[in-house]
Amino acid sequence: MRIIRSNDLPNGFFAYRELENVASVKEIIEDVKLRGDQAVLAYTETFDGVTMGSLRYPQEMVAEAYEQVDEKTQQAIRSSAANLEAFSARQMEAFQDFEMDVQPGVTAGQRVQPLERAAVYVPGGGFPLVSSLIMGAVPAKVAGVEQICVCSPPTHEGTIHPAIIVAADILGINEIYAMGGAQAVAALAYGTESVTRVDKIVGPGNKYVAQAKKEVFGAVGIDMIAGPTEVLIIADEAARPEVVAADLIAQAEHDRDACPILVTPSEKLAQSVVHHIKLQLLSLPTADIAYESMARNGAIILVEDLIEAIDVSNRRAPEHLEVQVQSPDMIIPHLTNYGSLFIGELTAEVLGDYSSGINHTLPTNTTARYRAGLSVLDFIKLQTTLTVNEEGLAQIGDAAKTLASTEGLHGHRKSVEMRHKILLAKQNS
Repeated sequence: MRIIRSNDLPNGFFAYRELENVASVKEIIEDVKLRGDQAVLAYTETFDGVTMGSLRYPQEMVAEAYEQVDEKTQQAIRSSAANLEAFSARQMEAFQDFEMDVQPGVTAGQRVQPLERAAVYVPGGGFPLVSSLIMGAVPAKVAGVEQICVCSPPTHEGTIHPAIIVAADILGINEIYAMGGAQAVAALAYGTESVTRVDKIVGPGNKYVAQAKKEVFGAVGIDMIAGPTEVLIIADEAARPEVVAADLIAQAEHDRDACPILVTPSEKLAQSVVHHIKLQLLSLPTADIAYESMARNGAIILVEDLIEAIDVSNRRAPEHLEVQVQSPDMIIPHLTNYGSLFIGELTAEVLGDYSSGINHTLPTNTTARYRAGLSVLDFIKLQTTLTVNEEGLAQIGDAAKTLASTEGLHGHRKSVEMRHKILLAKQNS
């Protein structure tokens, strides 16, 4: 973990990093559009080494999955989902139908309409991201999405990891597809013989999934283009170095591209954190991954004071932002760009990943400058309505005609003029 002065930071530290272009993704998408199930099954055999007869996970095998997932894990899934459901329900209260009189005779309104169909992509592998399924499905359910499907690559002993199956069942989802990668994204976006296309795809994935989501955006909605995960910790001399080190390691062990960052005005803390990182890595099973991500992307940034720390954080716009300082209330109002904020020594970012009720699908790669994390808002449409009577047309019609003329859209002007003529005829009759 390198220690660097803030004025020595490279220009690219605050810059958006372009997504790596994977040439084969477009070809895969076009092939799936052309050949449907046949193409998805062929790519599953090529990339995952699994030969399957169909994409749909058999519902009759769900009971088998429960036998492979212990009760403690099942209860953790239920607890995490319940907390997120409670938080998401409170979020939904912010989005209500309403009508208001903009002017006399002009009534504008809002309708909150859920999407009809959404898909949650869940990465598989040796360590299934069960929490990603919870984070995607629960807010969709709370928002009122009636059809939710799940897809995950069959990379666990030739099928989907049983923990993912159990989590889907607990959440009441019985439409599960054993497919992953760009081919899965294409199938969800355009549909195949056995996969009905969806309105939105959410969930993280590797670089193939990320690029595929970018390519199909427009034909289908997506949550965000997820980059490598990141944490930025603002800490001063009051922070415990062993706790800071543990949180940096927790983020670093995700993968070799993860980005753990500490920003501090205390050189003593910086040196102590480095020491504790070395100690803790000695007994960590994932030490090789954590060490590499720290060496490649990690940094301890020394700043003059917490005011400069705030500036570094706001410009970086991290996915996860931790504040471990003596007086957090002094700096929190000035922190503006982050996916989620974790306040105080006991508030581990890991709690946000799993069990606290907030969503862990968050903007990365500086995109927290302009969007927030996944929520019920991603699964609803705020539709507007308008009703104008005679009095209202008299109030707003002339302004519309003037703006239409300014823009050279004469048909627009005539559309309003025609209604004015109807009103005039009524008045003269």
